[in-house]
Amino acid sequence: MSSKPQILFLSHGGGPMPLLGDAGHTEMVDCLKSITSLLRKPSAIVVVSAHWEEKLPTITAGESPSLIYDYYGFPEESYSITYPCKGEALLANKIHEKLERVGIACNLDKQRGFDHGLFIPLKIMYPDADIPCIQLSLLNNLSPAEHISIGQALQGLDYEDLLLIGSGFSFHNMKAFFAPETTESKDLNEAFESWLLDTCSNTNISEEERKQRLCEWVKAPGARFCHPREEHLLPLHVCYGLAGGACAESFELKILNKKSSMYLW
Repeated sequence: MSSKPQILFLSHGGGPMPLLGDAGHTEMVDCLKSITSLLRKPSAIVVVSAHWEEKLPTITAGESPSLIYDYYGFPEESYSITYPCKGEALLANKIHEKLERVGIACNLDKQRGFDHGLFIPLKIMYPDADIPCIQLSLLNNLSPAEHISIGQALQGLDYEDLLLIGSGFSFHNMKAFFAPETTESKDLNEAFESWLLDTCSNTNISEEERKQRLCEWVKAPGARFCHPREEHLLPLHVCYGLAGGACAESFELKILNKKSSMYLW
């Protein structure tokens, strides 16, 4: 019988900045290192990244995927970052079969590389790059319910010591990151984070209510201020779908001076 997968939603920060010594990412780097100490070392990692959307769920299946430097305007060293982990075709095929079995059409992609939603946090967490990885895309329809269903479809996946990471950001308003903070923006940021923390960690609400909250996240206070577009939140929905319950631990921190959070199941 396979061990239950470890599941983590993380806030991955701004582009390569966590690896460049940026002061606004110090708490993030420290948080990821502390979380790693709580995890069993995984045999493989699946990353659902906010930076990959497809019409159908798509899974990387290459043996040694290259890196995609999908950010712009950073120092030259940002484009020579390395993370030479291997792919894991066996796991990719198992996920493909699991999704197809429950009627979710999906694709394998042997050509696509790993975007920074994978290699930035993993270079902090597992710098030796000795754990095989694959990526699973978001759906470009950005449906919260469908992303929860993808996570649910992966329950019971036959793979020992798997870690599934939802790599997004609990706050992702690009304009707000670089604008002067106002009382209103601070209040909206804190209100949404409070709602998200309660939704993910409160053991006194039913799973039906938790799922409904996540499906209707736009009704949360500050929702559209914190997420003008929801792609950085949806990796959390996949995590919840797989976990099926409240998180075991939550982590509150500031990234680029915005209140942010991470969740571990």
